[in-house]
Amino acid sequence: MLQVCLNGARSRAECPHLPVTPDELATAAREAVAAGAEDIHLHPKDREGRDTLDADAVAAAVNAVRAAVPGVPVGVTTGAWATEDPQARAAQVRAWTVLPDHASVNWHEDGADDVAAALLDREVGIEAGIYSGTPAARRFLGWSESHRTLRILAEITATTPQDAIHAAADLLNELAPAASPVLLHGEDEAAWPVLRLAVARGLDTRIGLEDVLHLPDGRIAPDNTALVRMARQTIPHSRRDVLRQP
Repeated sequence: MLQVCLNGARSRAECPHLPVTPDELATAAREAVAAGAEDIHLHPKDREGRDTLDADAVAAAVNAVRAAVPGVPVGVTTGAWATEDPQARAAQVRAWTVLPDHASVNWHEDGADDVAAALLDREVGIEAGIYSGTPAARRFLGWSESHRTLRILAEITATTPQDAIHAAADLLNELAPAASPVLLHGEDEAAWPVLRLAVARGLDTRIGLEDVLHLPDGRIAPDNTALVRMARQTIPHSRRDVLRQP
């Protein structure tokens, strides 16, 4: 499965063409799905372009994207940078009036269990964000409800390709006892090498302006569609490379 991560916690200062408003997210989602994305992850924004878990903002973003790509799963973040206090984050989840199909919960953040419990109570799928180089995997595997997650987002934070590949191997080994499927992805310079590794391992993966602003050849990506299209071109080649190995 190829997920598109449309915007992330970035701002227009980093990426002038970042989709921020519900209408922009809807357009970006429609074009990304047409290019081959099968699942959507987005960060609802407030009027200043900052990530928010506010019920109205979540509803506006999710409704707009769902209308643009009916039938395609849509997920949002619950990152602590949007609301620092974990109890407040859980309360915001319980106040959502429109429910996404799934939401990411970062297990290196305090209160991940509480936020995840709120999502389970509301029957929203959980993407367990497990950052490399943190105690997140140990914390997640120790959670009594870990088997109920939709998937694990194995997020490789090392940004040099060589370090990222080693970190990915280590993290995947650490996550081996988990019952949920794994989506493996990297960031910035390491995004494309980690995507190829995910394909080689037969894992789900993702691409989008949240993770990387450049195409594999170093050119600035004009939009999410170009990233998804390149990922779709990369995936078959990676699979053939695996099949050629003795």
